[in-house]
Amino acid sequence: MPSLFKVLSTRSLSAASAVGLVLSSASSAIAGGVTITSYGHSALLIQGGGQSVLLNPFKAVGCAAGLREPRVNATVILASSELADEGAQVASGRFLVQPGSYRIGGLNLEGFAAPHDRLGGRRFGQATLWRWQQGGLQFAHLGGSAASLSGEDKVLLGRPDVLIIGVGGGAKVYDGAEAAQVVNALNPRRVIPVQYVSGAAPSDCDQTGVQPFLDAMAGTPVKQTGTTISLPSDLGDGPVIEVMR
Repeated sequence: MPSLFKVLSTRSLSAASAVGLVLSSASSAIAGGVTITSYGHSALLIQGGGQSVLLNPFKAVGCAAGLREPRVNATVILASSELADEGAQVASGRFLVQPGSYRIGGLNLEGFAAPHDRLGGRRFGQATLWRWQQGGLQFAHLGGSAASLSGEDKVLLGRPDVLIIGVGGGAKVYDGAEAAQVVNALNPRRVIPVQYVSGAAPSDCDQTGVQPFLDAMAGTPVKQTGTTISLPSDLGDGPVIEVMR
């Protein structure tokens, strides 16, 4: 017959193992990577770590004309601005567009103001750049800006695992060469270009396609993917460009 000490020791070990399994499972849920779905323009739904983040929901106007509006549910919505093609309230979730520090649903989100145009914001005002961690990955969202990054911006954004950046040019978005300069400055592991047109541009759209950006990033590996991709929490060194369709 086993001694009381042995019985208690066995139970303690079993309890410790159970706690360890729970902690391991929780850690895996937090750091298990993400799934990203593109709705076109600069709207992406990022799911991982038990949370969902929707970027730049749009009305189907301007350069987003003809696209299906992302009327989805998300934990939080991060908008670059309140322009109709970058921050339309067509989706469900906590809507954030103002710079600041936020904690929502276990996510720590940081927003920084930056000029939305090349004129110090005199034409389109200020955009918001976003940084957060999800699924074990550091994200930076620069989907709606055309201004060069300041030294402070670079420090605040750090080195992202995943950089989401507008590349289509026009009055309020980086063109291909400008976006390439930002990528080279931040040195992310993955780059997802957004805010560009596929095929013929709508009549009132001043943006171009993704090719000028890819040309400016010549020599960088490019993956032509579909509308959904899965990224692990360990991305390697990079950078790699993920062109979502």
